[in-house]
Amino acid sequence: MIKDIKIADRIIGAGKPVFIVAEVGINHNGDMVLAKEAIEAAAQAGADSVKFQNYRTEDFVADKSLTFTYKSQGKEVTESQYDMFKRYEIGAEEIALLKEHCDKCGIIFHSTPTNEEGLNDLVKAGAPVLKNGSDYLSHVKLVKAMGKTGLPTVLSTGMATVTDIDESASVFRATGNDNLIILQCTSNYPTAPEDVHLAKMVTIGRTFGCQVGLSDHTQGSVAAIGATLLGACWIEKHFTLDKNLAGPDHWFSSNPAEMAQLVQDVRAAEKMMGNPALVSESAEDYSKNNYRLSCAAKTDLKKGHVIRAEDIDFQRPGNGLRPSQASLLVGRVLKTDVERAKVLTLDVFEKRIKL
Repeated sequence: MIKDIKIADRIIGAGKPVFIVAEVGINHNGDMVLAKEAIEAAAQAGADSVKFQNYRTEDFVADKSLTFTYKSQGKEVTESQYDMFKRYEIGAEEIALLKEHCDKCGIIFHSTPTNEEGLNDLVKAGAPVLKNGSDYLSHVKLVKAMGKTGLPTVLSTGMATVTDIDESASVFRATGNDNLIILQCTSNYPTAPEDVHLAKMVTIGRTFGCQVGLSDHTQGSVAAIGATLLGACWIEKHFTLDKNLAGPDHWFSSNPAEMAQLVQDVRAAEKMMGNPALVSESAEDYSKNNYRLSCAAKTDLKKGHVIRAEDIDFQRPGNGLRPSQASLLVGRVLKTDVERAKVLTLDVFEKRIKL
């Protein structure tokens, strides 16, 4: 049995509501007013958490000649990776402000750091869960530091092999922290349906014995529904206030209406999972009584008649003896007249029939 994980006031695990994350990431555009509005919109859409990225650009791109081409406001933009990421950096002060605003809005705050200083900023601010990005999966020093905090941690596996995942999961667990969630992720934006590979999520859970989920880079909510039905405890989706805002991630992110629809669809999928026991449900009582078949008289039958197989027909409603019990009626004596198509019940026979 894979252990449940507690995040703030939520329990993550089998049979519990899926934890839905609105990943603002860098979609705040370096504007804390926009970031706070995104938090409010995510909370209103029904998300459980908002995720940011408190990276330091120099941790992963110091060469200012490296460029990045992306789509923004319907146009193709090419610029320095360093300059682009630098615009969206947030530090300890912003983290504290965003955490405070999340608390006010009743939504959980967390973020993805790229160094131990950023990790410490999150711990100090009171973030109840940590996230390690796919590009940092092999950064075992940071993964180890995350484990040492004792906080639940989410590892994303875009671009990863099983060896990559095992390496980081092992380092994390070696700290004595087993509050681990691993996400299936395809690092392609947006991700085409044929590249989602939800089956990998199931393999991750079976291989690493942990809670699993989906970092969903598709458009729409189909992948999230599928992940829910396959046992995801965590679904993360890029989130923006407006797809037409300037920046690399807005155009493929979910807007507030789409996030609200995803939440609604995931919650509906959870309800649809229902009860695994093979029993008739109370919701079917009316149908069971009215639409199933019962043993019935094939013709008008007189009192004293001895029932033969050819006297029995199968008709609605379903409140009589089941068709599978027909052979048990053969040879029984009627104590009253029975009209054609009348359902045969125990009280029309001379002696009580034990079925």
